[in-house]
Amino acid sequence: MRYLTAGESHGPQLTAILEGVPAGLTLTAEMVNEQLSRRQKGYGRGRRMQIEKDQVQILSGVRHGKTMGSPITLAVENRDFKHWTKIMGAAPLAEGEEEEVKRKLTRPRPGHADLNGALKYGHRDMRNVLERSSARETTVRVAAGAVARIILEQLGIIVAGHVLEIGGIRAENTKYETIDDLKERSEASPVRCLDEAAAEKMMRAIDEAKEHGDSIGGIVEVVIEGMPAGVGSYVHYDRKLDGKLAGAVMSINAFKGVEIGIGFEAAHKPGSQVHDEILWDEEKGYTRGSNNAGGLEGGMSTGMPIVVRGVMKPIPTLYKPLQSVDIDTKEPFKASIERSDSCAVPAASVVAEAVVAWELAAAVLEHFGHDRMDAIKEHIEQYKEYTRNF
Repeated sequence: MRYLTAGESHGPQLTAILEGVPAGLTLTAEMVNEQLSRRQKGYGRGRRMQIEKDQVQILSGVRHGKTMGSPITLAVENRDFKHWTKIMGAAPLAEGEEEEVKRKLTRPRPGHADLNGALKYGHRDMRNVLERSSARETTVRVAAGAVARIILEQLGIIVAGHVLEIGGIRAENTKYETIDDLKERSEASPVRCLDEAAAEKMMRAIDEAKEHGDSIGGIVEVVIEGMPAGVGSYVHYDRKLDGKLAGAVMSINAFKGVEIGIGFEAAHKPGSQVHDEILWDEEKGYTRGSNNAGGLEGGMSTGMPIVVRGVMKPIPTLYKPLQSVDIDTKEPFKASIERSDSCAVPAASVVAEAVVAWELAAAVLEHFGHDRMDAIKEHIEQYKEYTRNF
């Protein structure tokens, strides 16, 4: 499977084209909208979440609620576009309109793609960069991830996420009984945190950052249960599943680090405390005594829960802007201010779930076939039986 997204932050719509989704998958707009709604929630979000209520349109690839195996087109309208029709319209501006409506941006914001993108494409107006590099694009990545999540759920593979840290405040009580318990408790929290005491402190930290015109980042964790062992590859570097997951998480706006399992903690421990002992159970087959590897060894799934964490830096658009330089005059200025959030870590948790779900679904389909859902289900059940008796 693969997908391509298109669209600008204040353009008429965001679009994703999905290729390789199997035929026979039940898919409706409501199923995708559920995930889009989750992305818009979370303590610390800005005014745009009140302006936009993201709803998807399925424009191709689905008939009467079932996928057909052909490319799927998902589109999400930007309702705020009515205020940006002149600024972001595709048609040339009439004579005399240019200076009135263009709102040219010549002051790059530290931490954004503004200056680097302008240098790459030769844009003297950095709105051309800002509009595409905006995290608004993650809307349709969540829509694509929603489709992947549905595929995985049909195969008994469940994806959930939660927030581990915001603004230096770390959740301590993160134990959960089942993955459904994790999902329920995370969804009930305004910051998607399992530790209620830490969640209260996180919200106070977000309020303080907003009051001071600042922003804060954090750490999110995605957990996947039900993944069969052996999905991925040890043969080719570019097919290693952990590499694909790390790349997907790092592709999310403002993410600057990824770890799997105990991650960087492994650097401080001897091998005897890092590697997971292999056990065999008559009912389950091969299992592990621990899960420090986070469900991945040698580029392949182990059958244990997959655990992936990502670090999100503070959002770089600040209401007390940092120093920058005007690219036209070369004079120092305070950077431009665009509408933004004080903290988007809870929402980023949902985006992380989506990109991880997509990579896992793609890997599963590559392993078990990808044309028909009924055939894939049959193949995966046969494979599970094979691994239990290996």
